Formats: sequence, C-alpha cells, structure tokens
Amino acid sequence: MQRSTDRFLTTHTGSLPRPDDLIRIMYAKEEGVPVESAALALEIKAAVAGVVKKQAASGVDLINDGEMSKPSYATYIKDRLNGFGGTGNTFIYQDVHEFPRLEQKVFGDPGRSRRKTPACNGPISVRDRVSPKSDAENLKAALSEVKAVGGFMSAASPGVVSLFFRNDYYKDFESYIYAIADAMREEYETIAEAGFVVQIDCPDLAMGRHIQYADLDLAGFRKRAQLHIEALNHAVANIPAEQLRMHLCWGNYEGPHHYDVALADIIDVVFKAKPVAISLEAANPRHAHEYTVFETVKLPDGKVLIPGVIESKSNFIEHPEVVAQRIGRYANLVGRENVIAGSDCGYGTWVGQAAVDPDVVFSKLAAMAEGARIATKQFWK
Repeated sequence: MQRSTDRFLTTHTGSLPRPDDLIRIMYAKEEGVPVESAALALEIKAAVAGVVKKQAASGVDLINDGEMSKPSYATYIKDRLNGFGGTGNTFIYQDVHEFPRLEQKVFGDPGRSRRKTPACNGPISVRDRVSPKSDAENLKAALSEVKAVGGFMSAASPGVVSLFFRNDYYKDFESYIYAIADAMREEYETIAEAGFVVQIDCPDLAMGRHIQYADLDLAGFRKRAQLHIEALNHAVANIPAEQLRMHLCWGNYEGPHHYDVALADIIDVVFKAKPVAISLEAANPRHAHEYTVFETVKLPDGKVLIPGVIESKSNFIEHPEVVAQRIGRYANLVGRENVIAGSDCGYGTWVGQAAVDPDVVFSKLAAMAEGARIATKQFWK
C-alpha cells in the first residue's frame, strides 16, 4: 500500500464511466448476443488506456483500470467461475422498499436492470484464468504512459458474491462462502503477482445488513459478518496485508439509506480483516458524521483509512475547501500519515450507470486532488 510522509495521496473506489461503444458491446454480451471476443478485448484495452490518462490528468495518485472489463464489480464473477448457472436472484432493499415509486426508479436503471445474478447450482471452480491476467496487463501498459504513485485493481469479496448469488448447491452457508473464497483466491493472487494493490470490495459487511441479512438482529449480523471476514482472510492468506485494501459500502444507490447499519456497530469487526487500508463512505448525507467514531475508536497500528471526501451519487462538484475539511477531520483523529483521500463509491458500478455525468466525474476527482493539496499545506508545513 503506497503511503506518503509529506502529503495526502488521492485515490477512488474503483469503477469509472465506460465509453459508449464499450457500453453497447457489454449490454449485448449481458443479453446473450454473440460478441466477437477479439473486438471486445481491443475495446477494453483502449478504454483502460483512456481512463488511466483521465485519472492522471485529474490528479489521482493511486490509479486503477476503472473496472472497464466488468459488467459490475460483483456480477462479473459469473463469467469467470463455474457453478453459477441457476435461476436469477431477487433482492429487497429494505429502505427503498418503503417507497414504491423510488424503488421502481432505482431498479429501472439501465445497467442494474440488465445485471445477471444466476444462483450457484454446482461446484464452484475457476473457469476463466485469462481475464484477470489481461486486466493486469492492460493496466500495466496504461500506467507506463502516465505519472502515478501506484496502481490498484478491484475484485469481489467472497461475501459480496454470496450476497448477489443465491446458494442452491452447497449444504450450508459456511461451505458456500469458503468455496467462493477458494475460487476467488486465484484472482486476488494474480493481481498481487502483477505488482498491484488488491482492493477487495466488501459491501456485504455494511449493505448486507439491510439486504442479505435484514431478518437478523444486530448481534446475528455481526456474527455472520465475522464469518465473511474469516473467509476473506482465508482467500488472501498468501498476500501481504500491505498489498491489500478493502472497500466498505452501504450500497451505491440513491435511496433513503435509513436502515444502514451504523459504522460504530461494525468497525471492530471490520478491523479484523487482513487488508491494511479501509475505504469507506464519508461524504454522503447518511455517513458524513461518522468520522466522530474515531474520537473513541482507535485505529489499529498499521491500518490506513481512505474516507470518501467526494460523493458518488451527486453531480455537485465539491468545493476543494470542503474536501480539505473532510480530509482534516480524519487526519486530526487518526494521524495525517494514516489518511488517503478517496470517493464514497464508484461512478460506474454497473455498465451504463450514469448517476453522475461522466465529464463531471473527472471534475470531481480534480476537486478532490485540489482539496488534498490544500489539506497538505495545513498539515505539512
């Protein structure tokens, strides 16, 4: 995990807007239309090169591939693992379910409505060993053309795979999540062996509370979240903690979020995960206040926080002074060297998702970079 001893670094959560041509091809692929694999590979490679240049131009220090090759941060695994050929899953989001018109709007999103989440109906194993390597090669080539502090790549956690893909095969949940962990281990290690930081996406540890485990009380959810973390730690056992970061998320959708579990109720469990860095939502109206958790909760030695200092569902371009204030709140509580500026969540969670205009996205990233420069002047004099 790249750190700095003289300034605040900047990064983001992972997904970024995809070019229109790539969106059309990936829509076709999701809908079962035959797609020429070589043509798709070229589109992905070009998209990665373009999005890396845009990140660098915006002042982002820790850069990734924008998840250009994936239909979404979680559902891509159906194309890379065997065992997912069952019927589609359905989801109830507790908060939006109380508001039917809003629920229809949220789930009518062009990308979300096309997502495929077939249940697990057979033994899980690795089917596609090429795509993770191709993703790493594309990012490595793109980074060679820009100036960046470092690179990272995202991968779905065992827990979030279990959230989106129902288990219709394994005898119990523990067997299921460990089977996922064993299969995902290869992708995690492929990213690490390519020299990148591995970001494990873990919405299951927060969003899972009001979707996957809405029927449990808080104690029951914490117990299940602990199992998710144990499976994650098992999957990344061969990767140094310093080469791992994780993203904690309550769901990247424009809903009420009034059933979101409080950070204070889960942070001690989250700290048990191996990744050294924790990316979390910290700018949106539901979680912006939670920096105060660290007034009483000590950040474990060696851990780093990546608070979201720009929102992922709003076209407002944050003022750099606001960004600097948000960075400062965390720096004052956990130490300047333990804070990296980030985004609340991704800007292309699903192919075709457009809550934030693609051009605005990179202006927001530029505002984050400027805010980090302001905060640096305040904390490193």
